[in-house]
Amino acid sequence: MRFLLMTMAFGALFAAVPAVAQGVRDNDRRLNAAEITDMLSGRIVEFHDGSKSRYGADGSYAYTYADGEPPFVGAYTAGDDGRVCVSFENGAARCDHYVMDGTRLILVIADGTRFPVRSLTETPSEFAE
Repeated sequence: MRFLLMTMAFGALFAAVPAVAQGVRDNDRRLNAAEITDMLSGRIVEFHDGSKSRYGADGSYAYTYADGEPPFVGAYTAGDDGRVCVSFENGAARCDHYVMDGTRLILVIADGTRFPVRSLTETPSEFAE
């Protein structure tokens, strides 16, 4: 009985600790939902590989690998755990983390790969909601 109580208490302790996303480092600062929304809403995030994510002020989302390529479109939501989740029109979905590493904004995807943001710009008026 004593072992069972200790096991239950130990399990409850770990259940209360939030899971750490793979690739998120100890020195990273996770952003909350308000910070993510303020930073991304109505903006285009460009990564060093030339790919771009567009976060609409209305919750719309579009991703392109390269200029001129057809976008993958959907809708996004921001969570207080630093995650941005996207539901694509094709039925796919994903959740990734945005973190601050010092003064750099970094996207950390599910497998732990880190993508530093090259630039963060306002959405051009022709794409504005």
